Amino acid sequence: MKAIILKEAGSTDQLSATEIAIPVIQNGEILVEAKAISINPIDIKTRKGKGRYEILKAESPIILGWDISGIVKESKSDSFKAGDEVFGMVNFPGHGKAYAEYVSVPATHLALKPKNVSHEAAAGATLAALTAWQAIVKAGVKKGDRVLIHAAAGGVGHFAVQMAKHLGAFVAGTASLKNKDFVLSLGADQHIDYAASPFETQVKNIDFVLDTMGGDHIDRSLEIMNPGGTLISIPSGLNNGVEEKAKAKGVYGYATFVQSSGEDMKTIAGLLENGSLKSHISESYTFDQMAAAHQQIESGRTVGKIVVTLP
Repeated sequence: MKAIILKEAGSTDQLSATEIAIPVIQNGEILVEAKAISINPIDIKTRKGKGRYEILKAESPIILGWDISGIVKESKSDSFKAGDEVFGMVNFPGHGKAYAEYVSVPATHLALKPKNVSHEAAAGATLAALTAWQAIVKAGVKKGDRVLIHAAAGGVGHFAVQMAKHLGAFVAGTASLKNKDFVLSLGADQHIDYAASPFETQVKNIDFVLDTMGGDHIDRSLEIMNPGGTLISIPSGLNNGVEEKAKAKGVYGYATFVQSSGEDMKTIAGLLENGSLKSHISESYTFDQMAAAHQQIESGRTVGKIVVTLP
């Protein structure tokens, strides 16, 4: 089968298409023929030698990627059978090996793909959607809460806006002015143009903040939060001390790290199926265009999600 391996940490020149053997699955695993792959910032960080690279560098070969949607070709689990259409985040934070035509996946990391959702949209609703869902569930967001989502037009952010609205919250989202209509179309009650004036001057009395930026965004967000609220920060390395900072303000603060979960994927599948959640795919690339997909994510200007398709 064709796979894209990472020869060593570095630029997109280190991504190399090659032929390797189709994985042999073990008990409890599923062999999936991938039809779409989602690309995330963690892919780029890992390719450059950060992110998950230290965990993966002893592996040979290193195959990046964690997000897939595809068709079951072989199953050694009672949960799925050949022919089922499935999607999920594979083995995160371990070795996902998703940049390949066939991927071996623990059955506990997958859910059935809704029939009314394309493989591209399903692949997009994996790592980013799981990150948003697990953060929102951990925070216990509920009807009537006031929620602030940073980078609301991004991969995680655009899912978080929709999920918080589904739960009945008031949602404010930061994004550039050019993405105002997009953020409001997701269901946000308020768009905050961070370039016009500091976000903390435009909103207050917040119960939950999803921080996708780190750094001083944490300190500034804490200034506008209600006592007993929750701030969950995603970007590792940029959120050190978040718990202590939050505690000093009478707020709960957590750094979070997404985990593969078939049960959470089933919840996301249900939200996709009933229309409560939609993946916004801003650009789609072919498998041979993986380097271009990486470069698009690396630009930092992606709206929603980037996917790579396979025949």
